[in-house]
Amino acid sequence: MESNVFATLAAIDVSGKVEKKNGLSYVSWAWAWYFAKRAFPEASFKVYENADGLNYHTDGRTCWVKTGVTIEGIELIEYLPVMDNRNQSIPLARVTSFDVNKSIQRSLTKALARHGLGLCVYAGEDLPLESDNAQRDAVNAEIEKAYKPVPEDKYIKYVAGEAQGLKTPGGRPYRTAWIGLTHAGEAEIAEFDQAVIDYKINNNL
Repeated sequence: MESNVFATLAAIDVSGKVEKKNGLSYVSWAWAWYFAKRAFPEASFKVYENADGLNYHTDGRTCWVKTGVTIEGIELIEYLPVMDNRNQSIPLARVTSFDVNKSIQRSLTKALARHGLGLCVYAGEDLPLESDNAQRDAVNAEIEKAYKPVPEDKYIKYVAGEAQGLKTPGGRPYRTAWIGLTHAGEAEIAEFDQAVIDYKINNNL
């Protein structure tokens, strides 16, 4: 049964719907689903949630999605990391619902490719071992730099120090020291700056 499904979907010409981004070719999820449903109207998909009901899975450092596409009673599963626009895993602390949603749609498209639809598009996309190692090292470096929150009392200490114009024992502004300690991103820094303003207002500084 699956061989017939594969033969049918693999024979569909998706070349006119292939797009390119960052050097990789892909078929948008909307077109992939259109072709699949036109050939097999009973086709269905599933997004697998974790034990907490979230639509992604995590090891505490990065995360991934798990999707399945069922055609003619055969389900094929696809796992896909939640990645940024450079196709590198996003540290968990920086993952947004938008990132997860994009990965789900890409994962479903690749699950359809396992059934045969547009499989040729993904041929050769895997990186050589040397490139894999380089990418892995880059991802690990980014993960190590991910935002690391500090206890609330310590956070308040840094906010208060910055609001009062004090310096850390090492002679650095508290804001600079906090950014260096936590690897804060733009959103966290904006929140810190607002906390400093609020502290000044509340303490008549």
